[in-house]
Amino acid sequence: MVSGQSPQEYFRLMLMTVVGQAFAAAGYHLEERPVQWAGGLFRFRRELEPGWYGFIEFQLLVYTPTAWSETTSSRFRVTLIRSDHPGAALTSHPRCVRRTLSALVVDDFRVAILPSADHWWTFSDTQSLGRALAEAGHLIVGYGLPWLAGDLVPPSV
Repeated sequence: MVSGQSPQEYFRLMLMTVVGQAFAAAGYHLEERPVQWAGGLFRFRRELEPGWYGFIEFQLLVYTPTAWSETTSSRFRVTLIRSDHPGAALTSHPRCVRRTLSALVVDDFRVAILPSADHWWTFSDTQSLGRALAEAGHLIVGYGLPWLAGDLVPPSV
């Protein structure tokens, strides 16, 4: 991490470096919300069709070393949202959905690539953060983006 840079600023820089180009190519752009960024929430948005929006949210939890633990892992999780509200609020419309990426992949698509449906990606340094963002990014591109667009539907039970 660069001196004087907060963990959230560094995460945003790494997020844009690892997945920003792929998301931009798919029409998703990081919302300019510095207050949310400072709290660890990074949201990409795209208009899917008139009046419908897709969102990819990264929620970052930063853990710092304490007296009882010199090293610790920070973590993030990804949530996918499809809404008829431009601010990602869910309305009563049946097409509105909010699902974590891990639950979508593990529970809905039944792909056991992650340890659980409630998975948080952990990292403790730049290298492990890059790997975690790349893994999440691949799953977002492969499952999340087509699911948000309605092009990929989980198999029936």
